[in-house]
Amino acid sequence: MTSTSVSERSSDAAPTAPERDGEAGPTPNRPRWRYIGPGLVAAATGVGVGDLGATLLAGSRFGYALLWATIVGTLVKISLAEAVGRWHLASGKTIFAGWQTMGVWTSVYFGIYVVVWGFVFGATAMSTTALPLSALFGGPHELWAVVAGVLGFVFVWFNRYAIFEKAMTALVGIMFVAVVGSALLVGPDLAGMAGGMVPTLPEGSILYTLGLIGGVGGTITMAAYGYWVNAKGWRTPAWIPVMRLDNRVGYLLTGVFVVAMLVLGAELIYVTQTEVAKGGAGLLELSEQLESRLGSFGATIFLIGFAATSFSSLLGVWHGVSLLFCDFVASVRPSLREDDRDVEQTLPFRGYAAWLTFPPMVLVFMGEPAALILAYTVLGAFFMPFLAGTLLWLLNRERTPVEWRSGWVSNAMLAVAVALFSVLTVAELIGV
Repeated sequence: MTSTSVSERSSDAAPTAPERDGEAGPTPNRPRWRYIGPGLVAAATGVGVGDLGATLLAGSRFGYALLWATIVGTLVKISLAEAVGRWHLASGKTIFAGWQTMGVWTSVYFGIYVVVWGFVFGATAMSTTALPLSALFGGPHELWAVVAGVLGFVFVWFNRYAIFEKAMTALVGIMFVAVVGSALLVGPDLAGMAGGMVPTLPEGSILYTLGLIGGVGGTITMAAYGYWVNAKGWRTPAWIPVMRLDNRVGYLLTGVFVVAMLVLGAELIYVTQTEVAKGGAGLLELSEQLESRLGSFGATIFLIGFAATSFSSLLGVWHGVSLLFCDFVASVRPSLREDDRDVEQTLPFRGYAAWLTFPPMVLVFMGEPAALILAYTVLGAFFMPFLAGTLLWLLNRERTPVEWRSGWVSNAMLAVAVALFSVLTVAELIGV
């Protein structure tokens, strides 16, 4: 199976700027930064309520002491996403096509995983998006959850990648202004931040540290980055330098968001020695703290950023993981590859988006969104060791051209990722 099974079809209906320039590579006299897009999509998708909540909790318990871990986490995710994008562009195949070369077990694993994970994540995404919307506008939490899910479904049904990227970029802008702006208004302790750059492990912080390193910026959505790169029109090795810049910009923004949440946790919770709940509930508590410090306007701005963060994760998964699912289905039913020229209009794409939206509503009405977030975290933990390990294998084999195989830095980062995410998976499973 080649990358044409999904990535080329996704761009046929609405050519993007790089496609008009041709697939050979970027226009020589056009600055690379003007091509940036998929990295912003990955940033908006990867920074979810779970990431912000975990960082808030770490900041509330340890102040700035674990700031260094957020930076290490950003570097790990930059390495992982770069490896995904490099595989797509250097090999001419999708990541799923690469997994298939490793044996049928990868297809079996992915098929089970994507169905189970999608059901749990669909409920989690809708529930967490409903939290700030209900706080902002009132009304039942369940109603807002349904509205968020349906809006995401309708958007990916009617729009193609070019519009999707613009929407996600706008959400990134809202997130940046709201979350980073809140941190700046609260006033970070610059001396404390400087001290937090020195690696230390306060008592009881080991799992928080591992969580910060491993939790910055997405799980299965990292595999979707290569599909967004292809949908942008980047399909040859000539695009790898542009992809690397795009990826770094996206995940540096991710790092900024996470650091901002650490600042809020340290300045509003840690200094007052108050307790904060996990996940979305903790973010709502933070908005109350912001109201006492900055007034209702400050709390409202943060809630808008909270809503943009959670909805961008929902929208990114509805689109990106649906592309992954299409690739999986095309491997089972090759005729779909020949008959359908626009993957975003195919039955598998829309069917998986529907799977993310409607069946999980049953879980939404069962309540307990915090429990759903925990279940999603556990399921998501399984995927990252698989992704990092398979990339380590694929990018050092003959299927990758010699000049684009991983060097020692990339191999070291991928090996660290395998070890890190394996430990986190075990920790999640045993409930530590």
